[in-house]
Formats: sequence, C-alpha cells, structure tokens
Amino acid sequence: MRLLLATNNAGKIREFRALLAGESFAVTTPGEEGLSLDVDETGSTLADNATLKAVAFRELTGLPTLADDSGLFVDHLGGEPGVHSARYAGPGATDADRVALLLRRLAGVPDERRTACFRAVIAVALPGRAVEYSYGECCGIIGQVGVGQFGFGYDPVFRFPELGKSMAELGSTEKNGVSHRSRALRAAIPFLRQHLEGESVGAS
Repeated sequence: MRLLLATNNAGKIREFRALLAGESFAVTTPGEEGLSLDVDETGSTLADNATLKAVAFRELTGLPTLADDSGLFVDHLGGEPGVHSARYAGPGATDADRVALLLRRLAGVPDERRTACFRAVIAVALPGRAVEYSYGECCGIIGQVGVGQFGFGYDPVFRFPELGKSMAELGSTEKNGVSHRSRALRAAIPFLRQHLEGESVGAS
C-alpha cells in the first residue's frame, strides 16, 4: 500500500521520508506520481489547510494521503504569522523575504519577549474514512539574526535556548527529535500502521 505525501516541498519530503523509513508501507509524492495539483490553502486554521490538501489528493488519486500544515506563532506579534506563515510577505515572496519581514516587525524587541512556537497539524485522508489528525509543537525564541545552513522557511531564526542552536543548525537526526512536524508525524504513525499495514495484508 502506498501513502501519498501531499506536498512538493523538498524539505518536508526529506523529513517525512526519514521519519517513515523502515515502515512497511511505501511513500510516494505528487512528483513521482506525475501529478500537478495546486490546492489553495484558504482555511482559517492549520487543520483546515491540511484537510484541504489531504482530501484533494485523495480524491484525485484514490490513495491514502497525508498532508500537513504548519506555522510559526510569535507571542509578541499576537500569534503572527501563524496560519499565514507561508504567505506572510505576500505572493511570490521567498523564505528570505518572510524572515526579513518577521525580523523587521521584531526590531528592538529583547530576547525575553521574542518567544514563539512552531505548530504542525497532520491530516490523514484514507479512502472511505473520515480525516484523522495529529498535532505537534516546539517552542523557542526568534533570534536577532538568521543562523545555520540546514532546514528551510523560518528555521534560521527559530532558536532553542536550551540547545544554544537555531533550527537551521540542527542536523536531520537532531531536528527530527525536536521539531513540530516530526512530533505530529510520530503521533500519526500508529494510525498509519494500523490501517495501511492492514490494507496491505488484506490485499495480498
């Protein structure tokens, strides 16, 4: 049985594949399936957006589909950028543009008031079933400057004070031990094992 990851984000695909390595079900992507579907993330919550993507790809392919949505919630900014994290600096903006805007809005704010959390929601849409959800969170502070060469998005400015590192300074194994997305996916794995392994056995 194949599990479709409803994303074309290379960074997310790497993280998901690493965390799902060794599972009995195969993992595939829209690119590998020759799919071209752009789902508008118009939801008002992370769960809404994850659901939109998971259901759209399930309906298109008939495959069990996993989708996620995540956001950075900065306390001093009232939770911004939040659900709009990927679109924070407007259409066509790059990761660097979004990070630059965030740092401008936090200019002059001391470290103790730069607290923030990354949150992720994973939606799993199986054929003929209601969508199932899992959640993950990790908290830290927004650094004054970006540091690190790994990761993507806001990772260079998201710091773990207890580690003395930004998310972008963590290797893949270390990141997968603490990240919001990895925590959400680990919470989903028992459900995936129960249903996808069962489907595989039943189909053999």
